[in-house]
Amino acid sequence: MNPSTESRGAAKRALLSLAIGSFGIGMTEFVVMGLLPDIARDLLPSVWNASQEDALGQAGWLISLYALGVVIGAPTIAGFVARFPRHRVMIVLALALTVFNALTVVLPSFELVGASRFLAGLPHGAYFGIGALVAADVMGPGNRAKGVAFILTGLTIANVVGVPLGTFLGQQWGWRTAFLVVTLVFALATLCIALFVPEHPGEPGRTMRAELGVFRIPQVWFTLAVGAIGFGGFFAVYSYIAPLVTEVAGSPAWTVPIVLVLMGVGMTAGNLVGGHLADIDLRRTMLVGLTAMAAVLALLAVLSFWILTLGVLVIVVGFVSSVLSPTIQTRLMDVAGDNQSIAAALNHSALNIGNSLGAFLGGAVIAIGWGFTAPAWTGAALAVIGLVIAVVSYRVEGRRPTTVLVAARS
Repeated sequence: MNPSTESRGAAKRALLSLAIGSFGIGMTEFVVMGLLPDIARDLLPSVWNASQEDALGQAGWLISLYALGVVIGAPTIAGFVARFPRHRVMIVLALALTVFNALTVVLPSFELVGASRFLAGLPHGAYFGIGALVAADVMGPGNRAKGVAFILTGLTIANVVGVPLGTFLGQQWGWRTAFLVVTLVFALATLCIALFVPEHPGEPGRTMRAELGVFRIPQVWFTLAVGAIGFGGFFAVYSYIAPLVTEVAGSPAWTVPIVLVLMGVGMTAGNLVGGHLADIDLRRTMLVGLTAMAAVLALLAVLSFWILTLGVLVIVVGFVSSVLSPTIQTRLMDVAGDNQSIAAALNHSALNIGNSLGAFLGGAVIAIGWGFTAPAWTGAALAVIGLVIAVVSYRVEGRRPTTVLVAARS
């Protein structure tokens, strides 16, 4: 075996090890949504017997607590661990995800399970952020976005395979079974990372104070806003895909998982294509991607009355959204100067804010009586706002090309 082939094989093993962990993160983040009734019935029996709607509403806090953990944990953990060797940090993060998800399996009360969900969210952003830096280094110059995309592929495949499988297992043998599977996935990821991810030095001189310097860079704020607002358009639709299928398209409830699988297929393909496109032309990929997002969400609002067109458009929505994901991640790494660790992790804080924003606005327009297609229009509007922010960002950067370097060194 020649050295180049051996090197490529080692890189693939390292990336696959990291992707196993991202698969587990995709499962633990989204499988809870399909199992909310089972969780509410088990952990909130008195509330469930009195009002199923109230029980489901309370159980929904488990989703919010996880997202809160991501938003808090991403910058704080990434900032604190920047000085340590990154391959060792990844082992610790994967181990933490294993332990915290194991707690979800065994803890008896709703309050304690809620605490375990918050804890499970803490390593999420740091895992993806630092993992993206490791992947970019493994792939080398000119292929950074491909490395980032490969890591994110585990997340998108989880939506195609892991989440439906976990939901089925949880419905058949109890919701804790799904989290037992998640725990085993993270245990495997921990082992594989320890065996196959090469040594990757951190930045011994970095401190939390130095990492927080990322917030003095205007382009970082622009990029985070693109992620939180522009990508929030996707979550406005994703959160309410079920009523779009059953109430607007008039299809039976059993078609909802099929539609979700179609979206997952589109996400997986878009993530891989997005990595290639971002390496070729990052700016054009971001601007065209946001434009396409706005257009396809508007089409979804108009053409979702037929299940066939809805199915096709859902694939396109998943594809376009996942083209943007590695693009935004790589853009953050480009504009962050020396603050790579915390900037890469902040992307996932921004996306989880987008998750909350899109879900809130989508629910709000339904609540005021605008109908179940209104979240798609809302998502299109958010994508347009994200596009405007991206255009302004690049124009400001073009006028002041040294801004990032000056801010990073100050």
